[in-house]
Amino acid sequence: MRLFPKTENFFELFEELADKIEEGGNLFLEMAQTRDYSDVRVAKLKEIEHEADGITHKTYEKMHKTFLTPIDREDIYALVNKMDSIMDVIEATAVRIHLYKVKKTSDEIIKQAQILNDSIKKVKSIVQAMRNMKNSEMILAGCVEINTLENAGDIVLRTIMADLFENEKDAIELVKWKDIFQLLEEAIDVCEDVSNIVEGIVLKHA
Repeated sequence: MRLFPKTENFFELFEELADKIEEGGNLFLEMAQTRDYSDVRVAKLKEIEHEADGITHKTYEKMHKTFLTPIDREDIYALVNKMDSIMDVIEATAVRIHLYKVKKTSDEIIKQAQILNDSIKKVKSIVQAMRNMKNSEMILAGCVEINTLENAGDIVLRTIMADLFENEKDAIELVKWKDIFQLLEEAIDVCEDVSNIVEGIVLKHA
């Protein structure tokens, strides 16, 4: 039993997009760990984001040219749109850090970047598993794990914010980092949105 007909290559596009998002997540984590938000690194992240956009639009085009899609068109659109949004927010976060020229970088962002990276890898695994209906239980378990990671991200964000407001005396720096931390949490939230969409698709076709 297959979730999608083998003749359709929508899966290849979903997986290609997941690979590109993982590439972006890995780069951002490396940037956070090395505190390197240079022009070169941000430009590379922008390039990855642009490539993800290309895959997303390629999927939209195929969807509109295919008379009978393997799953509902709104599900295809929702899935790739949310997946692409993960990369959009990652790129936006890096650009913020670069443009804000923060006086000192924060090690706290590494915690968020690691949770985001773990979430992205889980997103990739459930997208890959969608090829075969026998993987439905594994997919649903992966969705639960992504939800758990999102909850962990919420806890980390609350801790970071409490520390930021208690210890950052420069109001401008406080506003900058508040924006950065919240934006990165948004990327983690979008990973959960993707898992919710995948869960709905699997339950609909199970």
